[in-house]
Amino acid sequence: MAITAAMVKDLRDMTGAGMMDCKKALNETNGDMDEAVEYLRKNGQAKAEKKAGRIAAEGLVRVVVKEDKVAAVVEVNSETDFVAKNEDFQSYVDAVAQQAVASQSTDMEAFMNEAWNLDAAKTVKEALTEKVAIIGENLSIRRFEKIVAENGCVVSYLHGGGRIGVLVEAETAVVNDAVKEALVNVAMQVAALSPKYVSQAEVSEEYKEHEKEILLAQAKLENPEKPENIIEKMIIGRLNKELKEVCLLSQIYVKDGDLTVEKYLENVAKAEGTTLTVKRFIRFETGEGLEKKEENFAEEVAKQMGM
Repeated sequence: MAITAAMVKDLRDMTGAGMMDCKKALNETNGDMDEAVEYLRKNGQAKAEKKAGRIAAEGLVRVVVKEDKVAAVVEVNSETDFVAKNEDFQSYVDAVAQQAVASQSTDMEAFMNEAWNLDAAKTVKEALTEKVAIIGENLSIRRFEKIVAENGCVVSYLHGGGRIGVLVEAETAVVNDAVKEALVNVAMQVAALSPKYVSQAEVSEEYKEHEKEILLAQAKLENPEKPENIIEKMIIGRLNKELKEVCLLSQIYVKDGDLTVEKYLENVAKAEGTTLTVKRFIRFETGEGLEKKEENFAEEVAKQMGM
């Protein structure tokens, strides 16, 4: 398979590896992007799971919470940052968020076919089409999620004026200002450190085995002289360290480096005479996994690589 400059650029964006390393990885895997990522990781040239972190598309994330019990987060994309800062566009995204928090839909197709709350004569899709005509730029309601807290509450946090939106649902018998403040602090942690799981109990054995395979390849590359039993102990330690980084409750609490998030919540719960259990979180980042056209950069890559 012919390896193009655009493919090299995509792999570089996904992994942070050097251009020549990316070209080699693509050649070794016959252009298979996922296998190339694995190749780079096993050779210590790419960070774990960076491939989902390509942030490029413009737009906004919005969150809405109703009476601490019902919440929604939405992402609406635009083509340019200029439109994302437009007051008309921002008001429209706010309306989409209000639509989502009131919606009973569980998928995007059903949501788009709902009656638009601001004008029941239109569907959500028709209202979007009208907004595209008014603003003069392609817009997209990319995704939404809704939480209904049955035995506790849900809080939200919006970062960067709408670049990142987070919802955190917790089970608790006490819903007061102190509990909600603690959960907002946890939502800020989610925004900043982007964990994948609430706790290690959620991590599948499949994920652990996959990561062990990557760590084993890296350890053998770094320490070819060490015996298998020593390398095995090394990768167990590295896996445990990685799990602490990807699991919210195991992370070091950003506002107090002496505590984990779990211990911080235990302290708050004890002070308020209750229990406090994070059930789930949702984190949206604008443009996550999407890309703008960057043709000039691809040409630059081609020049540097003689392609």
